[in-house]
Amino acid sequence: MRLLLIEDDPLLGQGIMLALQARNYRVDWQQTGSAGLHVMQQDSAGVVILDLNLPDMDGLEVLRQARQQGIATPVLILTARDAIEERITGLDKGADDYLVKPFDLDELEARIRALHRRASGRDQEYIEHGDLTINTAAREVKFQNHSISLGRREYDLLLSLLNAKGRVLTRRQIEEEIYEDDPESNALEVHIHALRKKFGKSLIRTVRGVGYMVEN
Repeated sequence: MRLLLIEDDPLLGQGIMLALQARNYRVDWQQTGSAGLHVMQQDSAGVVILDLNLPDMDGLEVLRQARQQGIATPVLILTARDAIEERITGLDKGADDYLVKPFDLDELEARIRALHRRASGRDQEYIEHGDLTINTAAREVKFQNHSISLGRREYDLLLSLLNAKGRVLTRRQIEEEIYEDDPESNALEVHIHALRKKFGKSLIRTVRGVGYMVEN
């Protein structure tokens, strides 16, 4: 998963970035509110980690502008402001979660995973699409009432496309979510081909020059 970290403290920012990279996240670290907002406008991350005390623009203003522009990316506020009123204000402005410094890295990662699951619909235990059913808790896939065996990458790719049903996912979006390391040049095409072979060519549509999608 790709994360956007907006944090002006150089030591803390670098520490968070390196720690999350060690856990196989891709982290884009920005040190000002305006730069962070620009990245949110240009490219979607799985989760945004947002500090409030930024040098050029308060974090709440970054959040307000992002939501006003229709950016729905989950935002986790990470700040030293621990007053209840501050938390309520942040949540009312559109934040999805709030973690007070100092914090435990395991808790931060758990909250990131929870936000990403909720945003992608993965809190659902069952996902159905035509003759295809996925039990996400057991990672079981059935097609036309028959159990289908999928490799880890195939399963993650299928789930990602189904969770984005009706929307086109670009190659970059898919690769940043599915592949921890840089994939081989044709890895995505190989997995798309394998899924079409198992579930039919009509399941995944290629949008030429853009990416792939599962239609509603």
